[in-house]
Amino acid sequence: MLLTQDSVAKEQKTKDSGLLRSSGVVSFFTMLSRFMGLARDIIFARVIGAEALADVFFVAFKIPNFFRRLFAEGAFAQAFVPILGEYREKGSQAAVKELINRVTGTLGISLLGLTVVIVLASPVMAAIFAPKWFFDDPAKFTATADMLRITFPYLLFISMTGVAGAILNSYDRFAVPAFTPLLLNATLIAAALIAAPLFDEPAYALAWGVFMAGVVQLIFQLPFLHRIHMLPTPKVDWQDKGVRKILALMGPAIFGVSVSQINLLLDTMLATFLPTGSVSWLYYSDRLSELPLGVFAVAIATVILPNLSRHHAADSKQAYSETLDWALKMVLIIAVPAAAALVLLAEPILVTLFYYGDVMTARDMSMATLSLRAYAVGLVAFMLIKVLAPGFFARQDMRTPVRIGVIAMVSNMVLNLLFVLPLHHYWQIGHVGLAAATSVSAFLNALLLFIYLRKKDIYSCSTHWLRFFVSLLLSVGIMVLVLLWLANYQSALDAAFWQQLSWWQRSSNIAALCGAGFIAYMACLFVTGFRLADLRGPSKATTSES
Repeated sequence: MLLTQDSVAKEQKTKDSGLLRSSGVVSFFTMLSRFMGLARDIIFARVIGAEALADVFFVAFKIPNFFRRLFAEGAFAQAFVPILGEYREKGSQAAVKELINRVTGTLGISLLGLTVVIVLASPVMAAIFAPKWFFDDPAKFTATADMLRITFPYLLFISMTGVAGAILNSYDRFAVPAFTPLLLNATLIAAALIAAPLFDEPAYALAWGVFMAGVVQLIFQLPFLHRIHMLPTPKVDWQDKGVRKILALMGPAIFGVSVSQINLLLDTMLATFLPTGSVSWLYYSDRLSELPLGVFAVAIATVILPNLSRHHAADSKQAYSETLDWALKMVLIIAVPAAAALVLLAEPILVTLFYYGDVMTARDMSMATLSLRAYAVGLVAFMLIKVLAPGFFARQDMRTPVRIGVIAMVSNMVLNLLFVLPLHHYWQIGHVGLAAATSVSAFLNALLLFIYLRKKDIYSCSTHWLRFFVSLLLSVGIMVLVLLWLANYQSALDAAFWQQLSWWQRSSNIAALCGAGFIAYMACLFVTGFRLADLRGPSKATTSES
């Protein structure tokens, strides 16, 4: 028995020591994807700008993307991965394969039915998500319904891609799912550069690019599933025990994991009531704020969920808590300086990436700057939610995040009204209120998740948190001072300074600023005692003793 426990402990230690390496792999490919996404958005700014049909395209793209995050990356993944981990821990390879067959068949037929219904009823969906255009702007409304017929089937393909990715992640094949989004950006860039000139309205070329991107990403992952002998043979079986358990967990998980997405979609709906360009301003600022979120927080969350599920199945409470502790520190050490830099350098970054005079104007830049700063304030909370929520999902506890999510969502709706109405009435910047409300509600969400993790004795803080916070805040403070000194020295906080520069001059200047800030931050961390060894995952796991 002791030999067995020693073997288990050694195996678990190996898995835990790979946390940093695995998250590094995911972060690397996700970073490539996000930078390609930035390149894509720069091209979008050149092709469609922030005009009327740009607003239409972003709405038509956001609707299937919203459902994607619920079905593929949200509720389904959080419900499926723990159950799959349980089958792997306690069942045979054949049982795991049968579960995958039935899950893919049941989810696939459900998504196919939903896709057909939405495509046929696209005017209804357009009216729901863009009600202002339904009543006051028939041209925009008709274009939204037409474009949605093209973009919505993306949901079916990308959701099945998400299933494949969840399976690969469960088998610690993190690189392939992390690489796959690169294909989305590559396809959309090709649509913008090659197909758009062939269309009377370039936005429709981008819509077809979304459709094709879903097909390409799904086909790409199939050979890798075959390599691990997990390529599904879909079977529809609503009565299968595993399928029913996943469906039972998915219902509440839809709210628990996707509250921020629901809030963003509500923002889009409300933005259609605001001046033309509001949807686009929110889109461009949200995309920039999501860069650190997608590169780091999602990568860490992707890696810890299977590990937390294994710790829970092995009843290893200490290892469970240590994994969460590591994830929280990793997120904070990235999120806090990223948020501070985005608030300070919002306009220079936006001008560098998107300002080209013809379709994106100086007004567009100033408006997007305001909403980016509002989103950046909430960046720490957005990233914390990504690692706090798996603390519940890995234990198959969906109820607690649901309750917290509903509270946050209702708070967001109330704050929308409190912020948007006066800001729109007095200063015509209602879109900033939408972003600010989302950030405040995210902090509420993260705080409640943390409180309940502690209250349920799921997570216990490790030592050295005080030293960590002092080191972090001091380093961020030094970074901000360095950025302010350099920016004021170059007059680099003046929008006109950036707008008169060439693209190359903007890029080199912003790279120099960010590089100097990063060096100052890392140097201060080092001086205050932080070392690369502190980034490693838990050094050991505690296994349950019989």
